[in-house]
Amino acid sequence: MISKIKTYATTALLLAGAASAFAQGARPLVEPGVSLKLATYRHTALSNLQYTLNFDIPAEKSQAINATENISFTLKSLVQPLQLDFKQPAEKVKAISVNGQDIPVDWANEHLVVDTKYLHAGINKIYLKFTAGNESLNRNDDYLYALFVPDRARTVFPCFDQPDLKSRFLLTLQVPSDWKVLANGAKKDSVVNGQRTTFHFANSDKLPTYLFSFTAGKYTYAQQSVGKHTAVFLYRETDATKIKLSVDSVFIAHKNAISFLENWTGIPFPFQKVGFVAIPDFQFGGMEHPGEVQYKASALFLEDGATKDQFISRSNLVSHETAHMWFGDMVTMEWFNDVWMKEVFANFMADKVTEKMMGSETFNLKFLQDHYPAAYGIDRTQGANPIRQQLDNLQDAGSLYGNIIYHKAPIMMRQLELLMGAANFRLGIQEYLKKYAYTNATWNDLIAILSKHSKTDLYAWNKVWVNQPGRPVFDYNINYAGNKISKFTLTQHAEFGEQRSWPQAFNVTLVYPDHSQNITVNMIGTQLDLKAAEGLAKPAYVLFNSNGMGYGLFPTDKNITAGLYNIASPLQRATAYIAAYENMLAGRYFKPNELLQLFTKGLTVEKNEMNLRMLTGYIGNIYWEFLQPTERLKMATTVEQSFWTAMQQQATANNKKILFRAYQDAYLTHEAQSNIYNIWQQKQPPLGVKLTEDDYTSLAFSVALRSDTTTHILKQQEDRITNTDRKKRIEFLMPALSLDPQERDAFFASLADRKNRGKEAWVTAALAYLNHPLRQSTSIKYLPKSLDLVEEIQRTGDVFFPQSWLGSILSSYQSKEAAQIVRDFLKAHPNYNPKLKDKILQSSDNLFRAEKLLDQATHYVILRHSNHYPPFMTWH
Repeated sequence: MISKIKTYATTALLLAGAASAFAQGARPLVEPGVSLKLATYRHTALSNLQYTLNFDIPAEKSQAINATENISFTLKSLVQPLQLDFKQPAEKVKAISVNGQDIPVDWANEHLVVDTKYLHAGINKIYLKFTAGNESLNRNDDYLYALFVPDRARTVFPCFDQPDLKSRFLLTLQVPSDWKVLANGAKKDSVVNGQRTTFHFANSDKLPTYLFSFTAGKYTYAQQSVGKHTAVFLYRETDATKIKLSVDSVFIAHKNAISFLENWTGIPFPFQKVGFVAIPDFQFGGMEHPGEVQYKASALFLEDGATKDQFISRSNLVSHETAHMWFGDMVTMEWFNDVWMKEVFANFMADKVTEKMMGSETFNLKFLQDHYPAAYGIDRTQGANPIRQQLDNLQDAGSLYGNIIYHKAPIMMRQLELLMGAANFRLGIQEYLKKYAYTNATWNDLIAILSKHSKTDLYAWNKVWVNQPGRPVFDYNINYAGNKISKFTLTQHAEFGEQRSWPQAFNVTLVYPDHSQNITVNMIGTQLDLKAAEGLAKPAYVLFNSNGMGYGLFPTDKNITAGLYNIASPLQRATAYIAAYENMLAGRYFKPNELLQLFTKGLTVEKNEMNLRMLTGYIGNIYWEFLQPTERLKMATTVEQSFWTAMQQQATANNKKILFRAYQDAYLTHEAQSNIYNIWQQKQPPLGVKLTEDDYTSLAFSVALRSDTTTHILKQQEDRITNTDRKKRIEFLMPALSLDPQERDAFFASLADRKNRGKEAWVTAALAYLNHPLRQSTSIKYLPKSLDLVEEIQRTGDVFFPQSWLGSILSSYQSKEAAQIVRDFLKAHPNYNPKLKDKILQSSDNLFRAEKLLDQATHYVILRHSNHYPPFMTWH
């Protein structure tokens, strides 16, 4: 891939060569989005940007938001007419003046074009009066929130919507008097005028447009000291227990994260204020706007029935968004092809906060479980993308987001820290932050600094880890002389594509009846002889990647199965679970029903909460995605009873709840259905299990999916709930669970209209119910239209929506018919957006694997009857 630096240099040369053509004021190419060429020109031409914005927000979301704007900037030269980004119809601009002169509205392809005759070198001022776009203001009945990442500021107001034109924002909001507000800048004053209040905010710190934000609505206000700052918290939660158990904890989590990051970076909190808001059914876990961090409310407000993993996840989420204040907000990527940089550091630093708060043992286990399965879920597919990708236009920036940048990148960064040494790595990062504070930087800028603190060729290391997709597949061979190891060889090769090796370090453990022997592996090339193993006694089994540091598809020694649950270390058990599951998907060592049985045996003996959650998740995946319906029905009673029995035998409340949820998700028999319905109806959970309001809502949906009383049970559950936001969610989802196929059809058809996709979290939940394995005989007809809509989903939705849309649709299908629909779609669209094609391939990977595993199983039976069958099957 062409590096970002080379791309900028090439573009700059092209612009310089074309300068004479624009000297006469020739109109440049005006194309949709924000092209790299346009962004490069504006970065060289513009500086000292200041936005002054006034939004007049009515109480009724159906009414227009009138707005005014002043933009001040320094123009270096008059090479070409100036393009302001505004992705709204031209008629929404009511007036525009440049340097005091009214000019006609010249709008083309999402841009307002200002002719050079109205501009001059030096300071320029543009005034606009317009109607704000609604799409990225996320307007609800009594609140709204601005969410502009990655290029959505231009959908609301005219701007230079690119990350390397940092600006200050002076904001005024006029809102209903019973609304509260929060923005990037500190609140200066407010003026009440009848039923309206005008809020004036201080000028913001320097920000890119995607980080400018505000929220306004009917919120509850809370305030506490967080270190040297007074932090403000807005929320809409009404449950008194949740509020009591969560509000103080949220402030404490921010305090701990800020304290850690100030110490680790050596830089004080880099912005003027600390503020955050909890938003019902927010599109993401959180978004890092300085002074107005937005969070999904359900991630912050926990009940006393919450599991340990939920508490850790909340701490991790807060730490992630707080880390962005330094990584992404203070130092921002030049172009969105490096969006992964801000996300990798946010995750990486959040993990460090978690390590300090929770201890290294919990941290290592959580790091493994949070990042590796999610990264493998993309990197094992034919649609795998590298960490760093090419981006020619910001309108495609949303397609860069995904599990590779959020989960593979932290693994890569951890390997880099191990390679450099923690002290040298930290020194390099501190130098980077100080050098580029409040400006922009590229990955190449960071590598150049880190290289000064390392003796390793980081550029060669970077090529395979950052610039190329995929993971290695490891194999091994052990030779014995008598009862001792004479030779132990490890090999690695790329799962797909060109052959290469991943330099990395990890452990291999030889396990004996009374002890174990750890061997450190420093894998550089494609083959390595483990000299440290030679002469050692033959082990009972070998555990690969036993410290959880290595990345790739590692072997599973089948001798491990008898002693799997006797492994003392929770981390080592987790690495074994992950390897076994990944090998099953690859057709190695285990068939799906074999692994299902092995994992089911662990339900009573696995005491670690995080490991138990992973085991039940894997069991659920195999049960719904890799067993044929007839086989699933045969195993239903066994699986249900295994969950229920383990729930009764486990001692801790959290483990009991994990197993009850697994039982709830898997049940199929009439006996289990009656059991679940009675628990919901009588609000009498099993002994030792504490169920919350959200849990009972989940139970109601579970019953509705399987019963003939859908409308009755969901309306009853709605009546039990007092919170308005949660009531509306149930109302939205009801048609997706209707027993009437025509009502489900009408609901699905309604999603083609953008206005019905406003609550993306609701939409993806509804799609998951529509396409549940129990409904697939009637829902498979939705697949072609669902795929047809992906391009529009990418254009109109937020950054994670294409992936979550596809995941909710494709992830649980396993039939040849469904696989063929995907193949036919891709064949019929040979010039399809390559990044969206990758998303489709990523989301349909389990579908293709289920199809292939079924074919292999059929072939396996034939071979078995002829007494010619292999010990394991493989894709390769």
